[in-house]
Amino acid sequence: MSTTDVELDITGMTCASCASRIERKLNKLPGVEATVNYATEKARVHGSDVSPDDLIAAVEAAGYHASVPPPPAEKVVTDDGIGALRRRLLISLLLAIPVAVLSMVPAFQFDYWQWVALALTTPIAVWGAWPFHRAAAVNARHGAATMDTLISLGVVAAFGWSLYALFFGGAGMVGMTMSFTLFGTPGSGGHEIYLEVAALVTVFLLAGRYAEARAKKSSSEALRTLLEMGAKDATVLVDGVERRIPVDELAVGDVVVVRPGEKIPSDGLVREGTSAVDASMLTGESVPVEVAPDSRVVGATVNVGGRLIVEITRVGADTELSRMGRLMEEAQTGKAEVQRLADRVSAIFVPVVIGLALVAFSGWLLTGGALEVAFTAAVATLIIACPCALGLATPTALLVGTGRGSQMGVLIRGPQVLEHTRAVDTVVLDKTGTVTSGKMAVTEVVPAEGVTREQLLDTAAAVEAGSEHPVARAIVAASGGTAALADFSSTAGSGVHGIVDGSVVIAGRLAWLREQWAISISPADAADANDLAASATVVGVARDGAYLGAIAVADTVKPSSAEAIRRLRRLGLTPVLLTGDNAQTAARVAAEVGIEDVRAEVTPAGKLEVVRSLQAEGRVVAVVGDGVNDAAALAAADLGLAMGSGTDAAIAASDITIVSGDLLLVADSIRLARRTLAIIKGHLFWAFAYNVAAIPVAMAGLLNPLVAAAAMALSSVFVVTNSLRLRRFRPDPA
Repeated sequence: MSTTDVELDITGMTCASCASRIERKLNKLPGVEATVNYATEKARVHGSDVSPDDLIAAVEAAGYHASVPPPPAEKVVTDDGIGALRRRLLISLLLAIPVAVLSMVPAFQFDYWQWVALALTTPIAVWGAWPFHRAAAVNARHGAATMDTLISLGVVAAFGWSLYALFFGGAGMVGMTMSFTLFGTPGSGGHEIYLEVAALVTVFLLAGRYAEARAKKSSSEALRTLLEMGAKDATVLVDGVERRIPVDELAVGDVVVVRPGEKIPSDGLVREGTSAVDASMLTGESVPVEVAPDSRVVGATVNVGGRLIVEITRVGADTELSRMGRLMEEAQTGKAEVQRLADRVSAIFVPVVIGLALVAFSGWLLTGGALEVAFTAAVATLIIACPCALGLATPTALLVGTGRGSQMGVLIRGPQVLEHTRAVDTVVLDKTGTVTSGKMAVTEVVPAEGVTREQLLDTAAAVEAGSEHPVARAIVAASGGTAALADFSSTAGSGVHGIVDGSVVIAGRLAWLREQWAISISPADAADANDLAASATVVGVARDGAYLGAIAVADTVKPSSAEAIRRLRRLGLTPVLLTGDNAQTAARVAAEVGIEDVRAEVTPAGKLEVVRSLQAEGRVVAVVGDGVNDAAALAAADLGLAMGSGTDAAIAASDITIVSGDLLLVADSIRLARRTLAIIKGHLFWAFAYNVAAIPVAMAGLLNPLVAAAAMALSSVFVVTNSLRLRRFRPDPA
C-alpha cells in the first residue's frame, strides 16, 4: 500500500465554513487525512491508494471545484476575481448611497420616495448580493449552511419584508416617512421598510469581501515572489561551446557559465573562478558571500563579481528555492490547534445562529412585541453573528508571518511551530557549524626564541601546501605565501614533511617531532604548546632539525555568536552548549560566547539523551544544529532549528530553517513566531468576544441591522489588516 501527498487548488469557497465542510468531506474517504485552508484556497491531502480524481470528485460532491495546481513555473498570476468583485461593489455602492439618504433623512423623503428606493435596491439585493445567494443555494442543495446562508437570509428577509410592507401594508402610501436610529426600541411598532438594510448590508459585506481578497492576495505575495525569483535561462558549456537553454532543460552534471550580474540558474558547485554572490533574496543577508572553486552556490542568487563556471548538482523540485517554496506552502496550509478549535466552532455556529434568530423572532411575538421589532431582532441576529473573523484569524496571520520570515531567510515549517515557541525556555546549541564557523583557522602562533611569527607561519605553510587536511589549509590561508615544495610526504594522524628551498621541513604533532625526528623542544616551548593544546589543535614546526615553534588551529567562533546568545537570554531562554569535542575546547568556546552550561564529548546518541533528560526536568527544549549527528536531537526537541548551511537530514528534522546559517536569526525567528502567535490569539479572542457580546444585544432588539452588518464586515477587515502588520517585523537592531 502506497501513501501519497496531494495538493489541490479549491475554488468556490466563500467563508471558513466552506473550508470546514470540504475538509470533512475529504476526511470521510478511506485512509485520507486532509486539511483545507480558506485563506490560501488549498487542500493538502495525505492518503493511501488515493487518486487526485477521487479527491476532486469528493470536493465537487460538496458543491465546490478543485484542480491539481500546475508547476510553479507554469502558474499564471491573475486577479483571482478581485476585478469582478470590485465592479460589483462599486455599482452596488453607487445605487445604495441614494437609498441610504432617502431612508435615513426625512428632509429628502418626497412623495413616493419609497418606490424610488425600491427601484434602486432591487438590483443590489438581487445582483449585488448574488454571490451570497448562489453560495447559500449551493450549500442548501447539499444539506449544509454556511456564513453565506446567514447573509443571504438577512438580505432576503429585509428585502422581502419591504416588498410586503409596500404592496400589502401601509408603507406604500403617500407621505410615509422614516428616520434612522442606531438602536431599535423594543415594543415600538410602525410601518417601516428595510430597503436600506438590504442595500447597505450587501455593500458592507461586499466591501469586507473585497478588502479581505485584496489583503489575502497581498499576504501571499512573498510566496509568489519567491517562486518567481529563479533564472529563466542558463548558458551551458559543452565541449568549450556556450549554448543558451531554458532552465527547465538543465540536468544534474551540466556545466554552466555565470557572468557578473546574472542569476545562478540552479544549485551547484563552483568549478572555476572566484566571485561574490548576492544571496539577500534567499537569506536576508545584505553582504555578498565570497565564493571560489568547490564553493556551494544556490540557484536564484546573483553573481556580482567575476565569471564563474558552475557544475549543476540539483535541478527542478530538488533545488533550495523549490524546497523553500514547499516549506512555505506547508506552513501556510497547515493548521494550529487553536485554529482547529475555531473550525469546530464555525462548523456548528451557523445552524445555532439560525436557531437563535428564530428564537428572537418568536420570543418577541410571544411576549407581545411588534412584528417589526421581532423582525429587526431576527435579521440583526443573522447578520451580526457571521463568524468570518473566526475563520480568518489563523490563516491570514500565518500567511503574512511565514512570508515575512522567508524574506528574512527564516522558514517556519508549520503553524504548530508557533505554539511551541511560546513555551520554549531552554535552547540547546550544537557547537561546530552553529556557534562556530565549522572551518579551521589559526588562532595562536608561538615562535621559538630567535624566530619571528612570519618565519614560523611561512615555513609551516610551505610544507602544509602539499596537504588537503583542514588544519593544513588553515595554516596556508594564514600565511602570506608559500615557497617551492619537493619530496612531500604525509603520515596520517601525525604530520607532514618535505623539502623547502633545500631544507627539510617537518610539521605535525609535538610527540611525533620528538619520537620520529628527534627534534629537541625546550621545557618552556613544550609548556607553551601544552597550554595551546587545551583548546586547539597544535602543530609543531621544525627546519633542518631545529624547532621553530608551534601553531594553534581551531574552529573559530562566528562573529555574531556572542550577540546571538545575549539575544536568546533576553527572550528568557537558557542556552546550553552541546558538542562531541573535548571539554577544554568546549569550555573555551562557551566562555567566549557567554554560556555556562556545557555538555562536551557527547555522541550523537548522547545528544538525544541530553535533550530527553532536559525535557524530563520539565524544560521545554529548542535545539539548534546543522549536521547529520544533530538530526535525532532536532526531531526529539520541542522546537528544532536547523542552519540552512547544514545537511539535508538536519533540515528535514527541524521545525524552523535558518537559510543563511546566521545564529542571530535564531532569536529573530523565535520573536517572529511568538509575534505571529500573539496576533492569532488576539484575533480569536476578538472573534469569540465579539459574537458572544453582540448576539444577545441583537436578539434583544437593541441593534439596527445596518450597524450589525457594518460591525460584521469590519471584524473581518480588522483581522486581515491586523495580520498585515507582521510585514513590518524587523530583525532585532540591538
